[in-house]
Amino acid sequence: MCGDLEDDGNRLEDQLYARFRLHAGELLRGQRPEPSGKDDNAYMDRLFADALSRCARDGDGEGGGYERLRLQPLVFARLAGFLAAHMSLQEDPLRKTMEALLHGYAEAEHMTRDHHGHDHDHTHGHHHH
Repeated sequence: MCGDLEDDGNRLEDQLYARFRLHAGELLRGQRPEPSGKDDNAYMDRLFADALSRCARDGDGEGGGYERLRLQPLVFARLAGFLAAHMSLQEDPLRKTMEALLHGYAEAEHMTRDHHGHDHDHTHGHHHH
Protein backbone atom coordinates (compact mmCIF):
# COMPACT_ATOMS: atom_id res chain seq x y z
CA MET A 1 0.00 0.00 0.00
CA CYS A 2 2.98 2.32 -0.42
CA GLY A 3 3.03 3.45 3.21
CA ASP A 4 -0.63 4.46 3.30
CA LEU A 5 -2.54 4.64 6.51
CA GLU A 6 -5.01 1.79 6.80
CA ASP A 7 -8.61 2.84 7.39
CA ASP A 8 -9.94 0.20 9.75
CA GLY A 9 -11.05 1.92 12.94
CA ASN A 10 -8.55 1.73 15.78
CA ARG A 11 -5.73 0.73 13.44
CA LEU A 12 -6.02 4.06 11.61
CA GLU A 13 -6.04 5.93 14.92
CA ASP A 14 -2.98 3.99 16.09
CA GLN A 15 -1.16 4.82 12.86
CA LEU A 16 -2.08 8.50 13.06
CA TYR A 17 -0.88 8.67 16.64
CA ALA A 18 2.36 6.84 15.76
CA ARG A 19 2.95 9.33 12.95
CA PHE A 20 2.38 12.20 15.39
CA ARG A 21 4.89 10.71 17.82
CA LEU A 22 7.46 10.25 15.04
CA HIS A 23 7.07 13.83 13.78
CA ALA A 24 7.02 15.30 17.30
CA GLY A 25 10.20 13.43 18.17
CA GLU A 26 11.95 14.74 15.05
CA LEU A 27 10.94 18.32 15.77
CA LEU A 28 11.95 18.09 19.42
CA ARG A 29 15.35 16.58 18.61
CA GLY A 30 16.01 19.49 16.25
CA GLN A 31 15.38 22.17 18.87
CA ARG A 32 18.11 24.60 19.82
CA PRO A 33 19.12 25.16 23.44
CA GLU A 34 17.33 27.65 25.65
CA PRO A 35 16.90 31.09 24.08
CA SER A 36 19.11 33.84 25.33
CA GLY A 37 18.34 37.54 25.47
CA LYS A 38 15.46 38.93 23.48
CA ASP A 39 15.52 36.57 20.50
CA ASP A 40 11.79 36.38 19.74
CA ASN A 41 12.13 33.52 17.23
CA ALA A 42 14.09 31.41 19.71
CA TYR A 43 11.49 32.18 22.37
CA MET A 44 8.64 31.09 20.07
CA ASP A 45 10.52 27.92 19.05
CA ARG A 46 11.12 27.02 22.71
CA LEU A 47 7.49 27.68 23.65
CA PHE A 48 6.38 25.52 20.72
CA ALA A 49 8.76 22.74 21.79
CA ASP A 50 7.53 22.93 25.40
CA ALA A 51 3.89 22.65 24.29
CA LEU A 52 4.66 19.85 21.82
CA SER A 53 6.60 17.96 24.46
CA ARG A 54 3.67 18.28 26.87
CA CYS A 55 1.26 17.01 24.20
CA ALA A 56 3.43 13.97 23.55
CA ARG A 57 3.79 13.22 27.28
CA ASP A 58 0.04 13.58 27.84
CA GLY A 59 -0.54 10.91 25.20
CA ASP A 60 1.32 8.31 27.25
CA GLY A 61 -0.55 6.05 29.62
CA GLU A 62 -4.20 5.31 30.15
CA GLY A 63 -6.66 7.60 28.39
CA GLY A 64 -3.91 8.93 26.15
CA GLY A 65 -2.92 8.13 22.62
CA TYR A 66 -5.09 9.22 19.75
CA GLU A 67 -8.03 10.11 22.01
CA ARG A 68 -5.90 12.68 23.82
CA LEU A 69 -4.30 13.87 20.57
CA ARG A 70 -7.67 14.67 18.99
CA LEU A 71 -8.54 17.00 21.89
CA GLN A 72 -5.29 18.95 21.96
CA PRO A 73 -5.80 21.13 18.83
CA LEU A 74 -9.09 22.36 20.29
CA VAL A 75 -7.39 23.46 23.49
CA PHE A 76 -4.60 25.25 21.65
CA ALA A 77 -7.05 26.91 19.24
CA ARG A 78 -8.98 28.20 22.24
CA LEU A 79 -5.77 29.45 23.84
CA ALA A 80 -4.66 31.10 20.58
CA GLY A 81 -8.00 32.90 20.34
CA PHE A 82 -7.82 34.02 23.95
CA LEU A 83 -4.28 35.36 23.54
CA ALA A 84 -5.07 37.02 20.19
CA ALA A 85 -8.09 38.78 21.72
CA HIS A 86 -5.67 40.69 23.93
CA MET A 87 -3.54 42.01 21.07
CA SER A 88 -3.91 45.37 19.36
CA LEU A 89 -6.11 45.19 16.26
CA GLN A 90 -3.32 47.05 14.40
CA GLU A 91 -1.29 43.85 14.72
CA ASP A 92 -4.01 41.88 12.86
CA PRO A 93 -4.07 39.04 15.41
CA LEU A 94 -6.63 36.89 13.58
CA ARG A 95 -4.60 36.85 10.36
CA LYS A 96 -1.38 36.06 12.23
CA THR A 97 -3.09 33.28 14.19
CA MET A 98 -4.57 31.72 11.04
CA GLU A 99 -1.21 31.93 9.23
CA ALA A 100 0.47 30.14 12.12
CA LEU A 101 -2.24 27.45 12.12
CA LEU A 102 -1.82 26.87 8.40
CA HIS A 103 1.98 26.84 8.75
CA GLY A 104 1.78 24.08 11.37
CA TYR A 105 -0.59 22.03 9.22
CA ALA A 106 1.65 22.37 6.17
CA GLU A 107 4.72 21.47 8.25
CA ALA A 108 3.14 18.17 9.29
CA GLU A 109 2.06 17.42 5.70
CA HIS A 110 5.59 18.15 4.45
CA MET A 111 7.04 15.75 7.03
CA THR A 112 4.59 13.06 5.93
CA ARG A 113 5.64 13.44 2.28
CA ASP A 114 9.31 13.29 3.27
CA HIS A 115 8.79 9.98 5.11
CA HIS A 116 6.64 8.51 2.38
CA GLY A 117 9.11 9.34 -0.37
CA HIS A 118 6.75 11.13 -2.70
CA ASP A 119 3.79 13.46 -2.89
CA HIS A 120 0.23 12.19 -3.25
CA ASP A 121 -0.69 14.68 -5.97
CA HIS A 122 0.22 12.42 -8.85
CA THR A 123 -0.84 9.13 -10.40
CA HIS A 124 1.57 6.24 -9.99
CA GLY A 125 -0.27 3.02 -10.64
CA HIS A 126 -2.33 2.88 -7.47
CA HIS A 127 -4.51 5.13 -5.41
CA HIS A 128 -4.43 6.34 -1.83
CA HIS A 129 -7.42 6.34 0.48
